[in-house]
Amino acid sequence: MSNIGLIIEERSRDIGDFLVGRLIPFRKKRMIGPFIFIDHMGPTVLGPTTYMDVDQHPHIGLATLTYMLEGELMHADSMGTQQRIAPGSVNWMVAGKGVSHTERTPDDWRHGKQFTAHGYQIWVALPKDKEDIDPEFHHIPGHELPMWEDGPASFKLVAGEGYGRKSPVPIYSPLFMIEIKTTDEYLLDTKAHLKGEIGLCIVEGAIEACGEIVEKGHIVVSKVSDTCKTTLRPNTHLLLFGGASLPEERHIYWNFVSHDQKKIERAKTEWAAKTFPMMDDDHSYVPLPGR
Repeated sequence: MSNIGLIIEERSRDIGDFLVGRLIPFRKKRMIGPFIFIDHMGPTVLGPTTYMDVDQHPHIGLATLTYMLEGELMHADSMGTQQRIAPGSVNWMVAGKGVSHTERTPDDWRHGKQFTAHGYQIWVALPKDKEDIDPEFHHIPGHELPMWEDGPASFKLVAGEGYGRKSPVPIYSPLFMIEIKTTDEYLLDTKAHLKGEIGLCIVEGAIEACGEIVEKGHIVVSKVSDTCKTTLRPNTHLLLFGGASLPEERHIYWNFVSHDQKKIERAKTEWAAKTFPMMDDDHSYVPLPGR
């Protein structure tokens, strides 16, 4: 019996100098556990004259998880944070009741330097009772994340809990995000290792499940919670993610997420009026869509 519930193909969209592949939300699957949004950034070559500049924009009701595979970014926000992120580390920003931020190529990478930028921008919806908390920012270096091997597969627990381990990323609901890389064929069986809904985002390589080959650029969603059994081909790289689903439906408009549509409308009004929390040292501004 097939345990594949849905195969989501990456849909590319152009945001200026960056090609992004959006994997969720998808019309047939709005969330996987508390994960409500996954954007695949690149891989794309930046420089020597064009670099990444995501101007100041707002968030409410969610936490953003930035995970770079290649290249570096500088994060800055309305809390006063200035944090560079390198491949393998985690930037975890809890928007709560409201935060604005930018993401840019670091200054010392701009002077004619050419490099590949590749990573994922992930949104995790906050529980109902945490949507209005004060914003927070946490940076976790890659060497602090739990790592282990199982035969030809190497694992890194990016966030949450799984396989009897816990990531230092301070989450607010049960979830997991695990990076897996294989050198040879590997049977992945998550039974007794993970709890909740399960998605597999294939970065490179391919997996085989129920007689079907699924290649990079897709997310595979398990039909059943807690368990996903699939064969990873040699030289496959994927992100395994999911967790407990939230009991309330989540509304999403642009960069705003909430169980309450009224909160989203209020955030829209505040951003348009520029009364939303803003950065002191960056006066760039991304207007509401359609404005």
